Amino acid sequence: MISVLLADDQVLVRAGIGAILEIEPDIEVVGEADDGEAAVALATRLRPDVVLMDIRMPGMDGLAATRLIGADPDLGGVHVVMLSTFDLDEYVLEAMRLGAAGFLVKNSEPDELVRGVRAAATGDALLSPGVTRRLIESYVRAADAQPVPEAMARLATLTDRERTVLTLVGRGLSNAEIAERLVISPFTAKTHVSRTMLKLGARDRAQLVVMAYESGMVRPGWT
Repeated sequence: MISVLLADDQVLVRAGIGAILEIEPDIEVVGEADDGEAAVALATRLRPDVVLMDIRMPGMDGLAATRLIGADPDLGGVHVVMLSTFDLDEYVLEAMRLGAAGFLVKNSEPDELVRGVRAAATGDALLSPGVTRRLIESYVRAADAQPVPEAMARLATLTDRERTVLTLVGRGLSNAEIAERLVISPFTAKTHVSRTMLKLGARDRAQLVVMAYESGMVRPGWT
């Protein structure tokens, strides 16, 4: 059973998302919060698998709440998914740097919402990979960003194969696609991804994508 915490200041939004998720036999909504402070408190107490976190809330917003959850080692199994009204939100990339697993637009189709929750719970797939990559590329271009020295330094811990895997993850490939590209088994591909995450201190694939861009391993427009 996948446990989900809903954090949004709009009651109707929480009710709508909750109604969609509760239909699924493998998903259970275990709590609701109307601001970031309550979300952090409930996440600490309930340890849900997934927190669906609105970015903009009164008081402590979703970004600050995600920062606190991401910084708490005891909440390493809690995967935060940002909820945004827009598909290119300036705060989503920062949320991913802070530990968010990805994001969903609030008007997503019900099946996309359900798939997203399941993906976040397993930590095995990046949510909305195409949209997430467009988001990252948009802000990399806007900032005319150069590789971040800290991100580049972390690459020294990786093997050549792990560098290749990081590049492929950054380009949005799934484990199955990485396995096909490298002519290895899906299990081996997953192992490489997991080891890369561990060495770089990434909570999930979303952070690997950010690191791939920040280190210069992947640049906007690459395929």
